Amino acid sequence: MNIRPSPRTLAATALAALFLLPVAAAAQAAWPAKPIRMLVGSPPGGPSDIVTRLFAEHLSQRLKQPVLVENRPGVGNSLAAGVVAKGEADGYTLVVSPDTVVTVNPLVYTKLNFDARSELVNVSILAQFTQMLVCNAGKNLHTVPDLVARAKTTRMNYASGGPGVPGHLAAEMFLQSAGVKMEHIPYRGPAPATLAVLSGEADCGFLATPTVLPHVKAGKLSALAVSSREPSPLAPEVPTLAKALNQPALDVSFKLVLQAAKGTPAPVLAELERAAGDIMKRPEVRAKLQASDLVSIGGSSQEAEAVMKAETARWEPVVRRLDIKSE
Repeated sequence: MNIRPSPRTLAATALAALFLLPVAAAAQAAWPAKPIRMLVGSPPGGPSDIVTRLFAEHLSQRLKQPVLVENRPGVGNSLAAGVVAKGEADGYTLVVSPDTVVTVNPLVYTKLNFDARSELVNVSILAQFTQMLVCNAGKNLHTVPDLVARAKTTRMNYASGGPGVPGHLAAEMFLQSAGVKMEHIPYRGPAPATLAVLSGEADCGFLATPTVLPHVKAGKLSALAVSSREPSPLAPEVPTLAKALNQPALDVSFKLVLQAAKGTPAPVLAELERAAGDIMKRPEVRAKLQASDLVSIGGSSQEAEAVMKAETARWEPVVRRLDIKSE
């Protein structure tokens, strides 16, 4: 038997709903009501860590809440991203990832427990970074033509921080553009990869400029090129890969993107997007990042999504051609 509610009951229910609406709105508006965790998938000192800590400092000042940075290195930066993807979608746990977490890792790492492309929201591209091609100083290689000529006649290798990381991709793009081959030696992170090139265990490697530049200045490594289209402000004398290979359109750069779990409330995402746009365009932030060979961006979520799709289309054929796989 269907029992229709009385007009008085309907009126009482509607009135109660009206009182609850401001409470729900206030709950969302109260964000953040407690400290925010911001994860980074690489060890301290690298581009991701530098950008994350600077952004977190300014975000904390803006939101009047602590923003705590936590390094969770592993699985090509996917370990940290997975924590956020599988966590509460409340805006209190965020991650800053290189674009490879979305563009490449789903193809490379066969046992990931999350899908970065569907379980994470790309809030804003915070910054752009590139790699420097360096070789062990004892190899007597000082220019890209030197390396190309040597690789055509001698078996050579290069180090990276792991399968599918920016250094691996930059190296493969270089080898494809130059028409030569070198053996890839993956290490567990950029620090052991750098040590391998320093010791001569590996001949060369594409590694983050701030990481390797002190060794270049100390004469332990030779800098051959930077992967960006423009010279590095930290080492303007080092040619770009595009110039060294006489391929003006060649630009092997990577993005660092602020991400949140899918399902995070829209007002929270909007505030994070506004914060990123404001913070990353501040002159003092731009200057600090430039001093670490990083380009500040701070674009919209829509722009970030478009870039991720474009970069995925760019790198997927490379990954499939090389059949890059890792557990």
